[in-house]
Amino acid sequence: QVQLMESGGGLVQPGGSLRLACLVSTSIFNFNDMRWYRQAPGKQRELVATIAISGVTNYAASVEGRFTISRDNAKSVVYLQMNRLNSEDTANYYCNAEGSRSVWGQGTQVTVSS
Repeated sequence: QVQLMESGGGLVQPGGSLRLACLVSTSIFNFNDMRWYRQAPGKQRELVATIAISGVTNYAASVEGRFTISRDNAKSVVYLQMNRLNSEDTANYYCNAEGSRSVWGQGTQVTVSS
C-alpha cells in the first residue's frame, strides 16, 4: 500500500520561510501528478501546487511567486518551499499523489503568527 508522509510544518513568523517534504513509499513516477493542498479551519481544501510527471509545475494564484514545488526522484520526495509567508497561509498542508488512484498523506500543520 502506497503511503505519503509529510514533514516540515511548524510555527513561523510572518515573512518567514518553511520547506515541507512529502516522502512517497514508492517511485514518484508511478503517479501522473504530485500535488500539495491546504485546508484552513472552516475553509475548503485548496490546491496549492502541482508538479506533473513531465516536470511542469502549476500554482494557485495566492502562492504564485512565493511557493516552489520540486521533487527528488531518487529519494521519492516532493518538496514545497514556502517563502514570504503570511497569516493567510496558515493551514494543514497535505501531499497528494494522483495516478490510477489518489493517495493522500496525513497532513502537516503550518502556522504563521507573530
